[in-house]
Amino acid sequence: MTKLTEERNPVSVGIDAKPIGEILRIINDQDKMIPLAIEAEIPHIEKAAEHVYSTLREGGNVFLVGAGTSGRLCVLEASEIPPTFGLPSERIRGVIAGGDKAIRFSVEAAEDDRLKVGEELLGLGLCQDDMVIGVTASGSTPFVLGAVEKAREIGAKTVGVSCNHDTLLSEIVDVGIGVVVGAEIVAGSTRMRAGTAQKMVLNMITTTAMMKLGLVYDGYMVGVQASNSKLKERSKRMVSAITGASTETTSKALEASSWDIRVAIVHILTGLSVEEAKRRLGEQGIREIIGE
Repeated sequence: MTKLTEERNPVSVGIDAKPIGEILRIINDQDKMIPLAIEAEIPHIEKAAEHVYSTLREGGNVFLVGAGTSGRLCVLEASEIPPTFGLPSERIRGVIAGGDKAIRFSVEAAEDDRLKVGEELLGLGLCQDDMVIGVTASGSTPFVLGAVEKAREIGAKTVGVSCNHDTLLSEIVDVGIGVVVGAEIVAGSTRMRAGTAQKMVLNMITTTAMMKLGLVYDGYMVGVQASNSKLKERSKRMVSAITGASTETTSKALEASSWDIRVAIVHILTGLSVEEAKRRLGEQGIREIIGE
């Protein structure tokens, strides 16, 4: 297997001797190719998003697994889901080789352990109703391959995200996403273009799934947890914009709804009690309830 992520980029010849402005333009020109590489993989990204949506809708959980930069991106992606969309933290989890220490410090040898990760995932509750998304720029990281193999063994869905052609990862997953961005400006430094591509793909997959779960409405993050004054003010603006209600009505509805934006919206638009709005939202989305 040819690993483009490890090769030297021809545009980097003599780059360190160039003026700073020119270096930045070279990096930027290379980065412009990332969205095009992602565009070519949208059919596979679509399948991955459908799997995440169906897994979560049916009560399963999603595990994002990686090592090094890829692992940190997995942890970042998972950690942003609860505050942005209100989904409980156990529903989408980030798992990084080397554990929490590896989020801040390099624990490089941890990525070579292909067996331990399976037990780690089982310890976190991985079962056949769940899904594992393995993320590795090379497509051959043992830690990630081991995670996918354990998922397959117990019957869970699997997706692989890499930045090379014909990877070991793509051969063993249900859906393989290969965003081939080419060689890095600094050879092998996959924190750059490969990392950016992985971040964008993970954003696309999870955000689309959250939309289909009803946690986004007309582009508003109606599942957001209003845990501070800034977010409470944002919540008021969102409810007012969606319902057309006054600030006073919006504030009262949000307070009665314990700052659950979706409940407040349904309560205002339908006249349902807060309790009934909560019950209905457990079965339907906002659009279905208000008849759109």
